[in-house]
Amino acid sequence: MATREAQERDRERGTRAVPARQWVPAALALVASLVAGLMTAAPTVWGLLPIALYAVLSLTGMNLVVVTAIALVSAVLVALPPVGDIASTLAASVTDPVTVIGLIIVLGSAAGEVLRVTGVADAMVRGILRLAGGRGRTALMYAIALACLVLVFSLGTLAGALAIAAPLLIPLAARAGFTRSATAVTMFLGGCAGLALAPFAGSNVAIMDVAGVGYPAYVAVGAGPLALLSLALMAVVVPWVQRRSEARDDLYEPSDAAVEDEGGEPAPGAVRATWAFAITLVATVVYATATRAGTTFPLVALPLMAVVTALAARVAPGVVLRAAWAGVRRMLPMLALFWMLAALFAFIELLKPYDVVLETFGPALGGMSPLPFALAVAALGWVGVPGATAAQVVLIGEVFGPLGDSLGVTPAAWVVILLWASKADTYGPLPNANMVGVMGLARSSRLPYLLGAGWALLIPACLLYTVLLVVLL
Repeated sequence: MATREAQERDRERGTRAVPARQWVPAALALVASLVAGLMTAAPTVWGLLPIALYAVLSLTGMNLVVVTAIALVSAVLVALPPVGDIASTLAASVTDPVTVIGLIIVLGSAAGEVLRVTGVADAMVRGILRLAGGRGRTALMYAIALACLVLVFSLGTLAGALAIAAPLLIPLAARAGFTRSATAVTMFLGGCAGLALAPFAGSNVAIMDVAGVGYPAYVAVGAGPLALLSLALMAVVVPWVQRRSEARDDLYEPSDAAVEDEGGEPAPGAVRATWAFAITLVATVVYATATRAGTTFPLVALPLMAVVTALAARVAPGVVLRAAWAGVRRMLPMLALFWMLAALFAFIELLKPYDVVLETFGPALGGMSPLPFALAVAALGWVGVPGATAAQVVLIGEVFGPLGDSLGVTPAAWVVILLWASKADTYGPLPNANMVGVMGLARSSRLPYLLGAGWALLIPACLLYTVLLVVLL
């Protein structure tokens, strides 16, 4: 059990062990990088080699931090800058906007831990579920989905938020007669909708930064349609899963319905802290929208929300600090990943490979419609970088941004492209860690139902975003 939990944590952070056989292609690629560096000079299309290496190695399942480090070394070998330039580039990358996204992920993890120890997460879930009391199975289904949505929206993480909510949700679902599979589908669709809407989630901040838009525009053309579609399809998908899984005796055990202290009320401090957190969250989002605050605003907003919540809960400072540090420590590898990613892009910029690409293919691409380009880039989500959606967004923006801008792709269209490229593989076409994680939390073991629900959302969402791109382009 402990080993499985450690593996899940490693999957979330992208820090799996590296099999020895994966070092062979990496070593060969580094040798090729050195040869390219010795034989070419900027501008050169060989500057794309580190990007290709990053994509290939990440798809093999190699540790993402190690993948980024290898790609960074590859870029240095191709560029072969003076030692002083290497040091200055690495130092400048500390304050790069890409590194800031990694820091936001770290602070978001810390804030999430504070919400957990102050009882805010528990109080939010209980408050939402209380609204559905005695209103029937459909109302409870939407209450479970809404609880997952709100908690993921607030914490900015799917696995962590659902892990907090599951012990409260499962007994209610069991007593209402929901099957394990139907509960898993409800939690999955609600949680993923919340993750798409989360204003301070790292991947969403990256989308807004790369596209150059604010949160209202991001919600209007990107996350909002996906969340609404998810909630609308639940009315069809969850009952369908319920009927078929119930016929296969997929119900919870009686003991699952009994393990719950539903009658217990949240502590007064937790209620105060919940209101304080909610007010602060709304205020920060409104302020960021009104002032068009940039990517760095979450660096202030997330610690502010954590401090206000802790003060309102009147929890001992030592408890809060230990919780915050636990959240920070868990995501430090991601901060290192984004710092190296920023340095990687800086070294690639020295090689100017995109100048060569545009000079070579520019005339042919000049007459190309932006719609096929947008659809092709969005489809990359089906073979995206596993375990690091924010890094994937930054990577797509770096690789395809100049070409898309030259074709006239609008900022709103970039929101659609980047959101779908980074989140499509959450719903399919193949099983993924998010699906398996939700199944484990819901105590379900029948993957085809969850995969079918993902496909049921994936197909209409593809059609919806295609129509949006036609309108926007």
